[in-house]
Amino acid sequence: MPGPRRAPRALAATAALLIPLTACGAGGGSPAEARGGKDAKGFPYTVTNCGVKTTFEQAPERAVTMNQHVTEVMLALGLEDRMAGTAFLDDRILPEYRAAYDQIEVVADEYPSYEKLIATSPDFVYGGYASAFDQGSGRERAALAKDGITTRLNVEGCTDGPVGVKELRRELREVARTFGVPERAEKLIAEQEKQLAATAERLKGAEKPAVFVFDSGDSSAFTAGGHGIGNDLISRAGGRNVFADLDKSFGDVSWEKVVEREPEVVVIYDYGGTPVAAKKKQLLNDPALKDVPAIRNERFAVLPLSSAVLGPRVPDAVDELADQLHPDRAAK
Repeated sequence: MPGPRRAPRALAATAALLIPLTACGAGGGSPAEARGGKDAKGFPYTVTNCGVKTTFEQAPERAVTMNQHVTEVMLALGLEDRMAGTAFLDDRILPEYRAAYDQIEVVADEYPSYEKLIATSPDFVYGGYASAFDQGSGRERAALAKDGITTRLNVEGCTDGPVGVKELRRELREVARTFGVPERAEKLIAEQEKQLAATAERLKGAEKPAVFVFDSGDSSAFTAGGHGIGNDLISRAGGRNVFADLDKSFGDVSWEKVVEREPEVVVIYDYGGTPVAAKKKQLLNDPALKDVPAIRNERFAVLPLSSAVLGPRVPDAVDELADQLHPDRAAK
């Protein structure tokens, strides 16, 4: 994964977009309104995101997304026609987004250099993790603002405190509003709320097994703490995160702590070059873990990393994890 989620330093930048928009599109109202063009209602729009205040005079036309979950936010909102490029998948793009994704230029397999990013002529750069705007690589938000490029960081990367579905709604609404299509967010949120409510209903009264998330690690375990969407996912899926008291989205804990907290299920995050089978083997072959209930009973669940971060997969991820934690209550 790109690294621990860290809150970026506060930056002050306001940039007006100067690239004219074409008036084309379909749907109700004028073509400009359908696409959120310069004549669409609701502009200028000012939003403060992770310490950066930006005024949009019109909707961006050449967005570049960095990190899979924010790419999927754009695609879930039907904004592929506004995307000039994308970068950094953790795993496979969702099948329902594949056709749209395949029409977008992949700027880099991981993060692009500043020069490669600028070569796409973006007017908006959307990062999933704080590392997307790494200062050492010249991609910090302030540097992009100096070039007239607006930016956004997924709110999980800077929220001070626990992140949950409330923050997901905010993310979807602010992105849709930025592109002049707020109604798309409302439709998506309504669908998500219905799905989450149905999952909660089928899990009523279920016992909550103790869950340990294994992301990676050898000398220590890199796990999900209580401040990321992963913690909310576990709770909504009918589990209890044994490291909910870790006041980070992700963090390192000692293996002694893992043993001490006696998890009944290990949830493995699947991504990158280390396959799930290798992670299971590591845990099962560690003699220090042999008496941990989850290891002794070989009880594992698996989630793609892109399903365990703040993006449109959250309701499906809750269902997927709930089916693994509570197979007797699996959705038909």
